[in-house]
Amino acid sequence: MQTLEQTSRRNFLKIAATAGGGLFLGFSWSGAAALPGVVNPESAGAGAINFNSFLTIGTDNIITIFSPNPEIGQGIKTAFPMIVAEELDADWKQVKTVQANLDTSKYERQVTGGSGAVPHSWERLRKAGATARYLLIEAAAKRWNVSPTEITTEKGKVFHKASGKSATYGELAGEASKISVPKEIKLKDEKDFTLIGQSVRNVDNQNIITGKPLFGLDFYREGMLFALIQRPKAFGLKLKSVDSAEAKKMPGIVDVVTFENSVAVVGKSTWQVKKARELLKIEYEKEFDLESSADHNRIFKQLLEGGQATVRRKNGDVEAAFKNAAKIVTAEYQCPFLPHSPLEPMNFFAHVREDGVELVGPTQTPDRARTEAAKITGFPPEKVTVEITRQGGGFGRRLAADYAIEATHVSKLMKAPVKVVWTREDDMTGGTYRPAVRYRFEAALDKTGQLIGYKLRGVGMNAGNPTREDNFPSGAVDNLLIDSVDHKSPITTGPWRAPITNFLAYAEQSFLDEVAEAAGKDPIQFRLELLEKAKKAPAGEVKYDIDRMIAVIKLAAEKSNWGKKKGVHQGFSVYFSHRSYVAQVGEVVVEKGKPVLKNMIAAVDCGIVINKSGSLQQVRGGIVDGIGHAMYGNLTFKDGAPDQNNFNAFRLIRMNEIPEVDVHFVDNGITPTGLGEPALPPAGAAAANAFYKATKKRLRNQPFMEEEAFKNIS
Repeated sequence: MQTLEQTSRRNFLKIAATAGGGLFLGFSWSGAAALPGVVNPESAGAGAINFNSFLTIGTDNIITIFSPNPEIGQGIKTAFPMIVAEELDADWKQVKTVQANLDTSKYERQVTGGSGAVPHSWERLRKAGATARYLLIEAAAKRWNVSPTEITTEKGKVFHKASGKSATYGELAGEASKISVPKEIKLKDEKDFTLIGQSVRNVDNQNIITGKPLFGLDFYREGMLFALIQRPKAFGLKLKSVDSAEAKKMPGIVDVVTFENSVAVVGKSTWQVKKARELLKIEYEKEFDLESSADHNRIFKQLLEGGQATVRRKNGDVEAAFKNAAKIVTAEYQCPFLPHSPLEPMNFFAHVREDGVELVGPTQTPDRARTEAAKITGFPPEKVTVEITRQGGGFGRRLAADYAIEATHVSKLMKAPVKVVWTREDDMTGGTYRPAVRYRFEAALDKTGQLIGYKLRGVGMNAGNPTREDNFPSGAVDNLLIDSVDHKSPITTGPWRAPITNFLAYAEQSFLDEVAEAAGKDPIQFRLELLEKAKKAPAGEVKYDIDRMIAVIKLAAEKSNWGKKKGVHQGFSVYFSHRSYVAQVGEVVVEKGKPVLKNMIAAVDCGIVINKSGSLQQVRGGIVDGIGHAMYGNLTFKDGAPDQNNFNAFRLIRMNEIPEVDVHFVDNGITPTGLGEPALPPAGAAAANAFYKATKKRLRNQPFMEEEAFKNIS
């Protein structure tokens, strides 16, 4: 079995130091204003520097940056070097990124989540590339005794056109390392970009396709043990007793150990421990009420009617607006719990030694894994190392550290290196789901069809605040009340791709279509009128960019030829989340008497697009995920236990059900904003609103393929 190859920070510095003659540039991730500087890699290795990331140009012309953020499929391992290469005028083929291990003293926001990696690092990376280019130009000017203004750069080379002289970056790197870094560095004008905005293949594609060891499941350490954990089979149960005698007799089993509320079977292979785990005889006792889906429906109804709500936002006199309304529109929308179901199930390696702890695995929050391991073992955090592997999906699931905690416990008990692996059934029934939520919307219209009052109450299962009280249409309605109630359930929940907004957008945008219809207005025109109201006479603070939202709405309408296609039923949705704006149009046609979703058209404003290919896939993936889970995803419970434990029972969208997806980006030159999350929230509502146009039946519950109007659609 191959081992996972990782380059640690120390090894990286050692390689740079021994390469000789190159340029070694340190730069800061913790402040965009922090200037890069030339570093002696030998002193850097001893920790005698203040920089927290590095860019090197070797004599072999290879340019390397050390990237702190975990790669989870969002493409930062490709996007980050593209940003550096653009400012550096490098040959893209000569740029690579090395995954950094956890180092909280050197890195800020060493996390993957919330679509924040590129917005956080954009200017820092640009300054690093531009500084390196400046040093190379100065070195060339000094070598050739000419003015730096006469020097140009292109694809990893420096040119003095008047004399015909040229040199590669590698040839000048040593001399560049002796040049002083300026106090200010000029960045390129965006109109001069030649690499950013182009389509570039993911740097790991070849290794992924050829099966190179990149992921946590690939990691192997000679002599390590494997463990599978038996967790309570229902939420609300606690461990009472364990009979492991038969399991311990199985071939390859080293031991069976218990910790907290779990039982770990430890052995020499995953198959051996899996078979042995089936022989465990475990008794549980009830700790909390064992909730079923029927209980959740009852709880939702009770809390919507009379729960103690937390007011999130209130503008104007809501009671008066509804009292004086010519028409009131009311609707409720509900979504189920959902598992994350990443392609790579949870796994983590831990080795609790006498002098510290080594952790290796796929995590979106490496510092959380380190902190929890330190608590378990009693070591100070600086004695716990975390090596970050590439992750086979996460969608928020790997923001939690439970599987790293399990590995640490088992390694500590076994006094040996241990890798904990989850099966697909473990993964789907192990918790940390998207919260189930129900919303009640009320809208008050006057005699002219103007929206004069708006109410939203959100009730969630361990959802915290299931609303986003400052998102549209807040700011566009004079009299508005948004509040929420949170039910504490034993079913564990956590962030699921585009947290909260993944269903809130569905409900809000579907309801706005209902209100538009009641007002006798076109859905798009209705939204544009509200935005113009927010622009000219805002009701309270407006925390979204009105012009950017208007721009994506108009672009989506234009690209979809809104309202002008015969035989095509169109539905609209627009949403602001994670700093970006996405408008979508779903198109449904009726085939053999059944409505079929054929197309999705998206207009996206995420600022400057770095990698067009990667960005397109992010948007397409978000849309497919959004419509797929809205149409099919459903995790139900009976007596605290999930009814679905694998993909034979949990329905995902299938290849032949995926519509064509047409994506258009707004070119406005704004600093890049988020893209991993924002395309998902509006997708479900665009599809549902289109289905309504075709069937005249509203789809208020997810998955909507289980709604009465769609039960017979295969």
